[in-house]
Amino acid sequence: MIDAPFEALVTIVGAAGSGKSSVLRTRYERFRHEYPEARVLFGNAAETVAALAMEILCEGNDPPTIIDDVEAAALFVHSAQPLLALEWSAFAQNEIDPEVPGLRSPERFLESAYRLIRKLRDAAIDPEVFLARSLDGATAFYAKPPNFAHPDLLFATKETYRDSLDVTTAELQRQYRHEVDLAKILAHLYAQYVEVTASRSLLTERDAVVLARARLLADDTVRAQLRNRYAHAFLDDAQDLTLAQFELLQAIFGDSLGHVTLAGDAGSALSTFRGARPDKPLGAPAHRIELHEQHRVPPAIALHRARTQRDEAAFVAEQVAVRLRAGAAPGEIALLFRSVADVEVYETALLDRDIPTIVSGDVNVFTDRRALDALALLWNLWDPFRHDWLLRTLGNPALALSDASVAMLCAEPPDTQTPLFLLDEEPAPTSRSGRFDPKRDLRLGWNVMRGDQDAALSETARTRVVRFRALREGWLAALRTHTFESFVRRVWSEGLAREGPSDSARARAQDAVLRRLLARLCAFRERTPLATLGDILAYANERAETDFESCEDDGDERFVRILSIDAARGRAFDHVILPDVRAGSFPRWYVPDTFLFSPSLGMIPKENVGAARAARTAKFTYYMYRAKTREAYNAEERRAFTYALRRAKRDALVTASERATRGTTAPEFLEELRAAKIPGVVDARDSLR
Repeated sequence: MIDAPFEALVTIVGAAGSGKSSVLRTRYERFRHEYPEARVLFGNAAETVAALAMEILCEGNDPPTIIDDVEAAALFVHSAQPLLALEWSAFAQNEIDPEVPGLRSPERFLESAYRLIRKLRDAAIDPEVFLARSLDGATAFYAKPPNFAHPDLLFATKETYRDSLDVTTAELQRQYRHEVDLAKILAHLYAQYVEVTASRSLLTERDAVVLARARLLADDTVRAQLRNRYAHAFLDDAQDLTLAQFELLQAIFGDSLGHVTLAGDAGSALSTFRGARPDKPLGAPAHRIELHEQHRVPPAIALHRARTQRDEAAFVAEQVAVRLRAGAAPGEIALLFRSVADVEVYETALLDRDIPTIVSGDVNVFTDRRALDALALLWNLWDPFRHDWLLRTLGNPALALSDASVAMLCAEPPDTQTPLFLLDEEPAPTSRSGRFDPKRDLRLGWNVMRGDQDAALSETARTRVVRFRALREGWLAALRTHTFESFVRRVWSEGLAREGPSDSARARAQDAVLRRLLARLCAFRERTPLATLGDILAYANERAETDFESCEDDGDERFVRILSIDAARGRAFDHVILPDVRAGSFPRWYVPDTFLFSPSLGMIPKENVGAARAARTAKFTYYMYRAKTREAYNAEERRAFTYALRRAKRDALVTASERATRGTTAPEFLEELRAAKIPGVVDARDSLR
């Protein structure tokens, strides 16, 4: 079947570790041998389609700029300000009731709205279609509501939420009106977002895919040129394609996707709740190559449950040390988590044993304590009266002032003389100062920068503060004369204490974090060359407050990897450890958003608003039962767990901490493995004997 014709759609399917990528590459190389002059698309499906979308859009006179979700979310929030101020004409004319689900918490409402818009873009649903489906779904549902007293529905609903099913006709009509208003508000916000991003030529990759498809469908010439440019496409991990990406492929290669070879595994679809549609590319009529042999099944899986998370982290670190002492390369050991947003206890345990490690995936470098120490020094230059950052610097190892010294610096000098005039560089008392202490917001900064309290400090503390003051003067001069990158490097090299000896694991991990941070700051400065240091720091603050940040693995083989499952896609390691495999962490709890959307039922708001007796809407409770969303979510988490185990080439270790739950809301994967009594699955301590 590997010799299937190139003119037809070919799908290569099989479980993780069955060799799909190898078969795809073999087929690609055979095509290159037979047609050496032909241009082809080859690579990861989602990444290749996104790059192709940009290629299509860049052929115009005004190529767009690609932005990430953090910048796109900021644009969305900015465009939504009239809503929060209730300045829409629809409010003034009483066409829309502003009392809609979620809007009592505007920040959370906008976060949920943006997440919904992302999914709508991935599903190729534009604002007009979204509104039409929402209104049709609401009309159909409330015109003939289901039986809310059905025994199966009542049994499947927690007692806490059963009151939401006790609804009258009048209550359903009230919920219907609020749902319609919610749909209209969201459709308007969605349309504004599309207009703002298009008018400014600032697009996320998903926006680019939608616009590229629209351009191809509107211009047969561009479509024909692109089809002639690429003779074939060989795309891996097709299970991660969204509907919009799949339809862009169809717009290029035709609905039947002739001249396309796709490799994927529906069982490895880890992003269906984020918009992936594996059924589309892998379920289309095609020449099918099915692979059944597993080439990467770990010979043994060891299990361990510790009493506390700290004990578990220590055990994991010891297991890594055992493998390193046995000759394993650091780059062939990986700790895989469902999310690496909060894995500091495991990283610290490794560093305590002088094992160099780096965290990659959905981790936010701008919230890392080492990055915050570095940013604090830059804040001390830009605004010495931002005392939150100044206090961080004073307490860090480079200065290491005691609490008593810091308290002294926050106090008024004993015999201070009030200046008759404020110097130009000294800011006036702030509005937050209060009439009883007009210098409260300025005193610490003045005492550190001018030395008003130097005489009251101990000799050691005074020496350190004087040194910091002198360094700051030199940094201010360097800010005017050095390039941004060299200026930042100088500040950090002189103002930060190295965490351990120069070649220690802690020092290398610190250097890696600072390299990441500097690269991000320099990239922003390159995009906005007129940005001041304050603008760059504001950018860092914005990044620290988002859930959309991530860091890619730089491929340094000297480090043991700590990766999220998404960051480990397509990779394999000799030794894989899955820590923190417990309900709520892996798998994560299913937490429904403020409102959901169904193409058939329309909007499904979770919160009941107005004169409501129940916290949830009847429609939301019914939808959770009908769609089995929690079960579907847990099934995706189970696929992620299986996928992670299959990243191991030699052995795998699964660990958890604390007492296992009963697994009713979320499964306990470690205990399931233990209860299944699968050959090769052993207790970790037994495997060490």
